[in-house]
Amino acid sequence: MRYIALFESVTRATALDCIIDGRNDRVIFVAKQGDMGLAIGKGGKNVGLLRKLLGKPVEVVEYSDSPDQLVKNSLAPARIRSVRLAEKPGRRMLIVEVDPKDKALAIGRNGKTIEKTRMLVKRYFQIDHVVVM
Repeated sequence: MRYIALFESVTRATALDCIIDGRNDRVIFVAKQGDMGLAIGKGGKNVGLLRKLLGKPVEVVEYSDSPDQLVKNSLAPARIRSVRLAEKPGRRMLIVEVDPKDKALAIGRNGKTIEKTRMLVKRYFQIDHVVVM
């Protein structure tokens, strides 16, 4: 709650959620749809200030009611070709097809970007896994 209050006072954007990722030592904020510009600030000023105040890397993702759009927002700036849901008994997963040139960007260093995406879709849409192709 304290991180959300700090985020909102620094950025004047609405934070819907805050995830503290201990494994990757970062804080992920989920901003209200349409508030990304405010959240990031001119030239990334707000994110830089939050990073300094929290002493941890800060990432911001724009929320969406659609799992497809949330995945696209989370993996940006990677170019997404398609997102499809595959369901097996007791398991739901998203298959994300990205431009081959952007595959490394979508996965991220040490898998950090795809891990962030997995956390978000599991939290909001009860989808167990995300695969990048």
